[in-house]
Amino acid sequence: MTQTQLPEPIEAVTSCPLDIGRGAASRWRRLIAALVALAAAGVLAVGIRSRVKAETNLRAMSTQMAVSSVSVVTPKQTTPSQEIILPGNIQPFVTSPIYARTDGYLNKWFFDIGTHVKAGDLLAIIQTPEVDEQLAQARSTLATAQANLQLAQITRDRYQSLLTKHAVAQQDVDNAVGTYAANQSIVDADLANVRHFEALVSFEKVYAPFDGVITARNTDIGDLINSGSSAAPKTDLFDISQTRTLRVYINVPEEYSQGIKPGQTSADITLAEFPGKKFPGKLVRTSEAINGTTRTLLTEVDLDNPGATLLSGSYAEVHLQIPTHSSTFLLPVSSLIFRGEKLQVGVVSNKQVTIRDVTPGHDFGDQIEVVAGLKANDQVITNPPDSLVSGQQVHIVQATLPGDSR
Repeated sequence: MTQTQLPEPIEAVTSCPLDIGRGAASRWRRLIAALVALAAAGVLAVGIRSRVKAETNLRAMSTQMAVSSVSVVTPKQTTPSQEIILPGNIQPFVTSPIYARTDGYLNKWFFDIGTHVKAGDLLAIIQTPEVDEQLAQARSTLATAQANLQLAQITRDRYQSLLTKHAVAQQDVDNAVGTYAANQSIVDADLANVRHFEALVSFEKVYAPFDGVITARNTDIGDLINSGSSAAPKTDLFDISQTRTLRVYINVPEEYSQGIKPGQTSADITLAEFPGKKFPGKLVRTSEAINGTTRTLLTEVDLDNPGATLLSGSYAEVHLQIPTHSSTFLLPVSSLIFRGEKLQVGVVSNKQVTIRDVTPGHDFGDQIEVVAGLKANDQVITNPPDSLVSGQQVHIVQATLPGDSR
């Protein structure tokens, strides 16, 4: 049997190597061109985006620079009272120089400086021989006048008795009555003269007028004493002071005068010789008048001194607690705007400025009290520029003062 022959397998037709090389190169060129185009587009997009961003930033910066930046502070509420410190001199509650009321020589003194005496204690004895002689003469004159008065009385009574019997004339009776009246007047005058010299003699003894301490002795035994009523210069024998209670006089500035209330205002006294210690005083009275020269109110503070711890004449500082208004605030002086005759401040609300008039109170140097024109939650501009006006838009930045807010 005849075998059937299968046909030869047909070999796949393939391109030649030259054609294959040309196709691959073309594809690579197209890929590289696409990559280059894509890179160029990316660079272009980045450049455009950066320019847009820079323009946006520039626009925002210009807008921000057109709005002024300010720092603000919130007003501080004042305390219910404030302390003021005033200088004062401690003085005795009562002080008096002791003068003589009669002329003579100092015979003896009994107390020296620093001695505590009681009212009525004998301080000194003055020898007055002239006054003693004048008293003796006055008493003799009085005795003579009294003798003449007694004789005139007898004569008057006799003549009045004889008149009832018609033994004497009426004229003689009238003369006797008139003589008696004249002698009575002479006796009265001589008696007054005797009392005068007795009083002068009693002034030979000098007594303490009140309880106190002798602060000065200005005479000694044998000194010539001139009375206070004579034409010669007066002799100050002693100085006596009552120091159980002391007075401190201070001059309160007029701006604080309305806060001074006798019996209510607290007053403490400090002295350099007692560091860290306060002595409680009591404000008792004022002059109720402002001194036109110093513009101050004279005020008296009394201070108990039972142990004589404090010395009169000492320099002291008086600490007064002056009540303040509940609606007053404190601001740094750098917040004030000086325009015209009024004081003003700049207040920020919703990023907008309002220029507001304020009424100043006390000036504390770096701070000032504002008694009207502010509220507790106001934001006040510190160091405001001269160009600041109402309605201006501002940007609030962090303040630099203690207690300031953003």
